[in-house]
Amino acid sequence: MKINETTPIRVRMAPSPTGSLHIGTARTALFNYLFARRHGGTFVVRIEDTDTERSTKEFEAVTVDGLSWLGMRWDEGPDKGGPYGPYRQSERTEIYKEHLQKLLDGNKAYHCFCTKVELEAQRTYLASQGLPPVYAGTCCALDAATVKKRLEGGEPSVIRFRTLAKKLAFHDLIRGTIEFDTGLFGDMVIAKSLTVPLYNFTVVVDDALMRISHVIRGDDHISNTPKQILLFEAFGFDVPVFAHVPLMLGSDRSKLSKRHGAKSVTEYRAEGYLPEAVANFIALIGWNPGDEREIFSMDELAQAFDLSRVSASGTVFNAQKLDWINAQYIRQKSSAELLKLCLPYLKEAGRDMTDEDLLRLTKIIALEKERLKKLSDIVPLSAFFFALPEYDAAVLVWKKSDKEKARGTLAASLAELEKIPEAGFDAPRIKAALDALAGSSSAGDVYWPLRVALSGREASPGPVEIADILGRKETLARIAAALEKMEP
Repeated sequence: MKINETTPIRVRMAPSPTGSLHIGTARTALFNYLFARRHGGTFVVRIEDTDTERSTKEFEAVTVDGLSWLGMRWDEGPDKGGPYGPYRQSERTEIYKEHLQKLLDGNKAYHCFCTKVELEAQRTYLASQGLPPVYAGTCCALDAATVKKRLEGGEPSVIRFRTLAKKLAFHDLIRGTIEFDTGLFGDMVIAKSLTVPLYNFTVVVDDALMRISHVIRGDDHISNTPKQILLFEAFGFDVPVFAHVPLMLGSDRSKLSKRHGAKSVTEYRAEGYLPEAVANFIALIGWNPGDEREIFSMDELAQAFDLSRVSASGTVFNAQKLDWINAQYIRQKSSAELLKLCLPYLKEAGRDMTDEDLLRLTKIIALEKERLKKLSDIVPLSAFFFALPEYDAAVLVWKKSDKEKARGTLAASLAELEKIPEAGFDAPRIKAALDALAGSSSAGDVYWPLRVALSGREASPGPVEIADILGRKETLARIAAALEKMEP
């Protein structure tokens, strides 16, 4: 895609602070951010908080924090300011009022006093005739004196835009040419009053005054685009370039929701997904770099990102792929880094760490690193190192062995490990002792019951590594306890 070199690239992310930051919203924000960085442009964050009943400062903070956590850095926004602020819609009421009045004064909009009952009657009649349920224009020709009198009398009204009926086509950078018949819209409501503007109006005023060059957003907004273009044209504003990103889909190819395993950015963060992994994952949903790469830093994403490589069809959200990518990033961390990242999850689980525990945990993290899909996994994976879980004696018996043999090899293992002094109880000596036993029997006969005795699990790291971390005293105690379980 060729970008006009004379046009400054300015894109925006305009979340509504009415809930947690959805993973789909985060992906749209990321595409805007990467596009801006790829072309040396400006990334703007604008808070669309005109829904006073649902918008809260808490949700705004969660949203902004989530974008920042993912590694996005905006150039203008409510926290940074900029030349085209304010960047909260709730602080732009006078700007909207001024522009609404311009449309009214130019006879491009008018006050409508039709009641809900009257509007419903109109829709019912049109439907009975097989016609589209557009506004009939009842109030479009009211004279100024009548409007003034009814307004001064306190009669409820809305402000409607005089929709110009025509064939309207626009070029979408992802979907190509899209055409609408604006005659099917009717005169649309753009404000409940001069001080309560609605979405399609505010977004046009904001995008124009903030010099937004490209509007990159979800394709659920495609139906809003022609309405907004009509408003851009009514004001004489430059119309931005549009790119509508397909929505993420669930496994059944319906709109992604919690039932498909999708969560908010806050939830992914709380579960122990790394920000760079989440950003990497969502960037690849519906976009590909044109090669086989799957792991990218944010800078690498920005260098590679191209809207022409965004799919025009929806892409299925794959939670397993997120786990895989997150695991790759975890493996890149040092044990010291992972210790710092994992500690909050252990503390939240109620596990207080002594200095001895921290030393042990460093070894546990190095051992379990390959098994971690997310940071919170450290809690269940490390649990048996701090307290042996309950298990059935039958699990101690290897599938190719029997109870008597398992008890015999466990007793032999205990005898051999007791010979190793406390000061020399480490992985090399433990392995040497157990390998000698396995030489006279078999590895499965020796290692299976010992591993279960030490971990209480059928799947865990090897007994040599576990014993090295547990230490001599705890290792011997757990083997003795397993032998007691196997007594007739």
